[in-house]
Amino acid sequence: MIWIIGGTSEARGLVSRLKDSDNYIMTIATEAGLEFLNTDKVYVGRLNLEEMIQFVKEKSIEVIVDLSHPYATIVSDNAKKVSKQLKIKYIRYTREKSHYTDNVIYLNSYDECYEYLSDIKGTVLFTTGSKNVGDFEKVRGDNRFIYRVLPVIDSINICNENYVHMRDIVAILGPFTVMVNKAMLSEYKAKYCVMKDSGKNGGTVEKIQACKELGVVPVIIGRDKEEGISDLDEIFMLISPILHNDKLVYN
Repeated sequence: MIWIIGGTSEARGLVSRLKDSDNYIMTIATEAGLEFLNTDKVYVGRLNLEEMIQFVKEKSIEVIVDLSHPYATIVSDNAKKVSKQLKIKYIRYTREKSHYTDNVIYLNSYDECYEYLSDIKGTVLFTTGSKNVGDFEKVRGDNRFIYRVLPVIDSINICNENYVHMRDIVAILGPFTVMVNKAMLSEYKAKYCVMKDSGKNGGTVEKIQACKELGVVPVIIGRDKEEGISDLDEIFMLISPILHNDKLVYN
């Protein structure tokens, strides 16, 4: 059995190629992701390390294919631990990092971003999701912070819990074109745009280009380089033996 850790468009792409197979199960963190999946072989819920180990044993998992978001580091770290402990193969899909220009602010962590934002003046559009809204609000000061989040209850609740005004919440599903990004940045008169380096599929390139055309400062929260495979075709070939009930060898 193949365990696909989902949460990205690439995971959905791989599953679309496995739809005729019964030898896989996908996990996603929330029910919101079900809308984009054309399969019933899905487990919904967040798993900690102990729950991952139990999941692998119960489902007779032979290989883990990790297509979680590049910033979901805890998920990937735990999956690697499970692989090592239970001696099953682990395959990590990695998104290539974006190519930056000289006109971006590149920061190595969220902590660096909080420090940077504490010293700026002006409106900021955040495209980093809802998870860190509370921490961003701590350094907002007199600035206006606009949060672009997924249109799901959990995201809205996090904003409400941190007393974000309705007028400062943009609940919409991306990624977006350069034109749409420009429209949002212009509408809110943003001086800065905070983003993750989510790669080509995550819309980072379009955000940077929109900022460049409008003179907005792109603030990128970076990520460490990961070892893995950036080609879905290669991953499909690696797991194809198990689709035909052949045994994979742990290495």
